[in-house]
Amino acid sequence: MKKSKIVIDPITRIEGHLRAEVEVDDKGIVKEAWVSGQLFRGIETILKGRDPRDAGLLAGRICGVCTNSHFRGAITSVEDAYSIEIPKNADIIRDLMAMALFIQDHVVHFYHLHLLDFADVTSALEADAKSATKEAPKYTKKPYRNSVSHYENVLEKLNKFVKSGRLGPFANAYWGHSEYKLSPEQNLIVLSHYLDALRFQTQISKAVAIFGGKTPHPQSLVVGGVTSVADMLNPQRLNDYLFIMKEAKEFVERAYLADMKLISMVYRDEIKQGVGRANGNFMCVGGYEFEGEKKLFCSGVIYGHDFKNIEEFDESKITEEVDRAWYDENDEICYTDLNEDGTLKTEKKDDKYSWIKAPRYDGKTMETGPLARVLVSYHRDNELIKSFVDEFLDETNLEMMDLSTTIGRNAARAIESNYVCEYVFKLVSRLIQNIKYYDTDTWSKYEFEKKPKNTKGRAFLEVPRGVLAHLIDIEDAKIKNYSVIAPTTWNATPKNIDGFRGAYEEALIGIKVQDTSKPLEVLRVLHSFDPCLACAVHIIDTKGKELSRYKIKTL
Repeated sequence: MKKSKIVIDPITRIEGHLRAEVEVDDKGIVKEAWVSGQLFRGIETILKGRDPRDAGLLAGRICGVCTNSHFRGAITSVEDAYSIEIPKNADIIRDLMAMALFIQDHVVHFYHLHLLDFADVTSALEADAKSATKEAPKYTKKPYRNSVSHYENVLEKLNKFVKSGRLGPFANAYWGHSEYKLSPEQNLIVLSHYLDALRFQTQISKAVAIFGGKTPHPQSLVVGGVTSVADMLNPQRLNDYLFIMKEAKEFVERAYLADMKLISMVYRDEIKQGVGRANGNFMCVGGYEFEGEKKLFCSGVIYGHDFKNIEEFDESKITEEVDRAWYDENDEICYTDLNEDGTLKTEKKDDKYSWIKAPRYDGKTMETGPLARVLVSYHRDNELIKSFVDEFLDETNLEMMDLSTTIGRNAARAIESNYVCEYVFKLVSRLIQNIKYYDTDTWSKYEFEKKPKNTKGRAFLEVPRGVLAHLIDIEDAKIKNYSVIAPTTWNATPKNIDGFRGAYEEALIGIKVQDTSKPLEVLRVLHSFDPCLACAVHIIDTKGKELSRYKIKTL
């Protein structure tokens, strides 16, 4: 059987630099895949020798998108090392910032990084605005900005883009591809929300900044708590946060969730075929306390889609390997050149082809993220989330297994957004209740000089893209070693010497590429994970030596 290789480099509409090489047979079926992290950075090395209290400010620079997540991960690991228990209010404020980030990240990912894999701009130009107003109510009782005048205005904007020849965000796509299945009116509806989401993301960012001081890179998180006590005690600031979140909830329910239902119904056949399904290993560490022992997400590990037997998460089962990543046995840089034709070296079992290390849980590759959280929490009878999942599945006539697909992965993200929006208001109520009874503490005093000089700490958090771990080793009151295992590190892991594919590569196996010159199907699968390569790789030569020089060819 004849095989050929498709190379996509770089994969756009993600954070960082990702390359994919897939081997397809003469029918276009993907038989093998290699996904390579092409970005290398040096935050972990930069942290060495620093004061542990500065870890958050530096680790927060790992990514400009996940900044709040890494900041919190860093200071939480230090608090764990020094056994510092932060006040309840500080925990709530950190959660309020995190919840706003969850919603922002999910909405921005769907509309601005992933939607154009399903929505065809050229088809939308043929839509009838009046017909669109009749189509939208099929997916929600109160469609977002569903009027003839609004859709006509959107059509005018889209036409201006096309006539000007400057398509901006709509440039370089596979318009007219046979795998685009939305009708002109359906395309118009979701693309109108694409434009609405541009404003949405600026507003939701303000919610993070209210308690963070600014965003990206908030300044209010410190070891021991938060510094935003004045904002917490200011009724206007609390009201500003609530107003933004109410608007966010309306957009999520009336636009985002509705659009996800629309796409799920149109692409139902693809979902039922299991397109984009990985190996069924899911991991979640849980978190975000709600009431007493109740948590927003449950922890647990699922193997092979066995939803009935969920194991407890055990951090001692985590290992990291580098056999097929560009490191040697001492974690030093060990880059190997590409083949003469520009492809990755992947023929041998020990060929190295990625900057991403290979984390394993009990020797297995794991998928982490919104899908893992929804599956684990639902099957651990989390009463807070079950109704949201059941409602979506009922309205789309889908089953739980259908979520373990490319489109299902996106559906889980939308369900989670709706769920988080509901939870936020109850969290604010808890904060107001504490203040009402004169509990205004936001920082736990500690004496750094009296803390252990040699100690270790760790933090495991659920963040928008999945499980994030920050591990710190402190010696003589300075950071000796620092390690980050980000969600994308789990999902984009190379095969390693064990031969197990990571979630990215496994999800690509078996998909059919209709046109090898326009591999839209490959992009759909990879984008569904919301890749963040900036978070996944951290390497630098501290002496400033030039390691290698690269030139990217652009068309």
